[in-house]
Amino acid sequence: MPTLANYTQFEGRYWDTASIRNALDYQGVKAPHTGAPYTEAMLLGISGGVTFGYFTFHYKGYDPQVNLLTRNTFDPMERIFDRLKLPRELRRSTSPAKGRQNLIDALEEGYAPIASPDGSLLPYNALPYDEANWYTMPLVIFGYEPDKGEAYISDRSRVPLTVSADDLDKARARVKKDRHGLILLGAPDDAQLPAAIRQGIADCIALMTEKPPKGSAKNFGLRALQHWAEMLAKTNKGSWAREYATGRPLLAVLISSYTFLGPAFGKTLQAERDVYADFLAEAAQMLGDAALTTAAEAYRAAGLAWRDLHQCLLPADAPMLGDAREAIDRKTALFSESGAAQLDEIIACYQVLQALKAEAETDFPLSEAEIADLRAGVRENVLKVHDAEEAALGALKAAVA
Repeated sequence: MPTLANYTQFEGRYWDTASIRNALDYQGVKAPHTGAPYTEAMLLGISGGVTFGYFTFHYKGYDPQVNLLTRNTFDPMERIFDRLKLPRELRRSTSPAKGRQNLIDALEEGYAPIASPDGSLLPYNALPYDEANWYTMPLVIFGYEPDKGEAYISDRSRVPLTVSADDLDKARARVKKDRHGLILLGAPDDAQLPAAIRQGIADCIALMTEKPPKGSAKNFGLRALQHWAEMLAKTNKGSWAREYATGRPLLAVLISSYTFLGPAFGKTLQAERDVYADFLAEAAQMLGDAALTTAAEAYRAAGLAWRDLHQCLLPADAPMLGDAREAIDRKTALFSESGAAQLDEIIACYQVLQALKAEAETDFPLSEAEIADLRAGVRENVLKVHDAEEAALGALKAAVA
């Protein structure tokens, strides 16, 4: 049964761009301007680049969440495929047997197939099973050995991940729209790269300054940063003071904000602004446009403001909040560096977070005044991010004017 020979592609960090980057690299695709594999930074830029989204979720039976987007999430993979004229073949089947055979065939043909199984059914993610919810994120399957009962996956970690063939089969079968689906990539049209770069930059500007393709304008871009700052200052419906005044709700949204903004969700500590700066520097070389280098430096400066915002969400020296931060950072580093080799310790980190939430229900260690200071500190950093993003966008607009 097939496993790709000499598969060593574990450089990608974020699901969409990582899976494409790793698949193309294994298949020998080189970028025309460097003669090296396509970088994840270039793919991020082409996909629409960076943005900001602010969303709150309050579902019965679940902790409240504040989810923060920092990248374009409007069909980023399709934008990469379309803009680079990147051939892709979709193989899908409702039949488990046919789905397995499609995977075996793809590997035997030398593809590094991209799949989107339900991550909650892949044990290395250490996520609880939820009958009502699932999450599908793209990854590369580079080996499938049912005779051994194993499958091999490239998914954000710097090392290969091994799961049972049965677990992979179940994960690929759970979500109807992605059931047993595979994406097989060809080689992009090199002549499309300059236009793809320009289209991606135009998307980035639009996503930060204009009405989004879907959803409310107040939840995206510069306006969303202003909205978040307002929710941190006010006491009306939707505000942090009303919805997450103290205790478990406050701890839960601080944990979700910290998670979605940083490495725990496949991003850098600088909310991908450093990666986007790398894209702009690479684009400047490709297009011969030095003005993009100036814009890149503005995004590096914005990245530092994002880093400060990320750190203030769970201050290391705050009781309980510092413990939560340590558990998140620990499980993230363990997975990135060693995959599932220390799964027991990763699970223990999740257990620490659950125990802290339970403790927060009756014994939250911060006073009302300290909580008010925390909100004020977060708000101050949100406004600094807003100003840094506005400056970076100005530099980017000037570069492409």
